Amino acid sequence: MTGQVRTVDGRVAGRRGQATRQKLLDCLGEMLSTSPYRDVKVIDVARMAGTSPATFYQYFPDVEGAVLELADEMAKEGAGLTGLVAGRSWVGKSGAQAAEELVDGFLSFWRKNDAILRVVDLGAAEGDKRFHKIRMKILNAVTHSLTDSIKDLQSKGKVDKEVSPAAVAGSLVAMLAAVAAHQKGFTGSGVKQAELKPNLALLVHLGVTGKKPAK
Repeated sequence: MTGQVRTVDGRVAGRRGQATRQKLLDCLGEMLSTSPYRDVKVIDVARMAGTSPATFYQYFPDVEGAVLELADEMAKEGAGLTGLVAGRSWVGKSGAQAAEELVDGFLSFWRKNDAILRVVDLGAAEGDKRFHKIRMKILNAVTHSLTDSIKDLQSKGKVDKEVSPAAVAGSLVAMLAAVAAHQKGFTGSGVKQAELKPNLALLVHLGVTGKKPAK
């Protein structure tokens, strides 16, 4: 974590305070992976971190405030997903590779951050603008880069001019997010994990280029 870390009352936290704050966040993240968000209590997070509720309240107003901190840090990492698209070629075998790496990056990011992403999705679905903003921060970075890629293909006559780059890019990213959030559920539907990535990559490639990937 970079920059100054402040307590709820505005004081700059020292090195020990920053370490305590980070430990509280780490423990909260671990609890979210095993307990429903609504069941997580300040006293439980503090106990797991080896400190007191009073210390927790020095750094966060409540559990939701701490969750938003976790989500914001995750969103900064998620913005890096745009690197999987920006400046990539979608022509020939390069396009197939770009589609595969985008799918793999999405699925990996969601697996790594599954617990906090579930909370973000819940908050966004309930109309909480703070969680909605964080969700959009993650998705928009990829959507904008994918939109630019489709526009570039259009300018070269490789994609039909009637295609809306923004609509296609937004739909593809929404599909990736939805599938990534339900990776475990596909097993119960008879879909093998080994089949998921290549078929998703096929759909992404078809959506961006209008063609099957080159072999």
